[in-house]
Amino acid sequence: MKSDIRVGVLGAGRIGRLHIEHLQYRLKGVEVAAVSDVYKEAADKAASDFQVPLSFQDSLEVIRHKDVDAVIICSSTDTHAQFIEESARAGKHVFCEKPIALDLAEIDRALEAVDQAGIKLQIGFNRRFDANHRRVWEHLRQGTIGKPHILRIASRDPSPPPIGYIKVSGGIFLDMMIHDFDMARYLIEDEVESLYATAGVMVDPEIGKAGDVDTAIVTMKFKNGVIGTIDNSRQAVFGYDQRVEVFGEKGMVSSENFRPNAVTVSGPEHVWQDLPFNFFMERYVDSYLIEMQEFLQAVAGSTEPSVTGIDARVPVVMGLAAKKSFKEGRPVSLDEISP
Repeated sequence: MKSDIRVGVLGAGRIGRLHIEHLQYRLKGVEVAAVSDVYKEAADKAASDFQVPLSFQDSLEVIRHKDVDAVIICSSTDTHAQFIEESARAGKHVFCEKPIALDLAEIDRALEAVDQAGIKLQIGFNRRFDANHRRVWEHLRQGTIGKPHILRIASRDPSPPPIGYIKVSGGIFLDMMIHDFDMARYLIEDEVESLYATAGVMVDPEIGKAGDVDTAIVTMKFKNGVIGTIDNSRQAVFGYDQRVEVFGEKGMVSSENFRPNAVTVSGPEHVWQDLPFNFFMERYVDSYLIEMQEFLQAVAGSTEPSVTGIDARVPVVMGLAAKKSFKEGRPVSLDEISP
């Protein structure tokens, strides 16, 4: 007997394999009907490892396949917009990893195709589904700390990605900080009016030679008056550093790093704990599962995904504003990027 929803996964890299594993073994009412990857051997291996019946090199074969009801896009960023448009034309619902594109015109064309086709689109900003970040959001909605005044987000990777990836990533503001831009909007539930970025190369000179920075701070002013800061680094030697804090008129709410265990050892000279989890695949594994569960519920029923196409567009506007601010050494209004 066939499952209620049959999905095709485009991209069999690290995140694609994670989603396939969840869809095949940890979520009910769904099966992966096909997988594709530009490297056919990667698609074949994923199909073999996770019992997927079909594998292709051409993603259009998956999108147009009669046994595919919805598409999970985990391919390279430069393919996302095209695959969304192709999926919309085929009448297939779409889950797409961030970002849709690095160019606003491409994003707008993809979103227009989604609207015209009437399909459902969810964007993979998985951190919204993290239990700790969600609890911060709930306290803000409940008014626990009253009116928010200051938002602080720290997001630091344990080590830089390969230089080859840096060259095509779009830069730290659009590749890495884009998650934090989304988290800022999610927590404050308002739009950023203007921002100022400062950055440098402090980790690896090769990153600078590739045209990017590896350390950055962005200060934001929200339309409702809240002031926010985001700091990113490509290298935190102690592990994956992910922290959020909101300070308000009646107190403060924050979430700290995850660790493999909660044990603290105290002695006469030191008090110590285990280091944080080493990277996003360990830190956010449950959030990937929960976000996919929401997408499947939307496809199966009448609900709409909570992370929409507009939620995909605005963080790119913020990233472009941050790049412009850093380049020109001045605060930039988001209206300068997106009239």
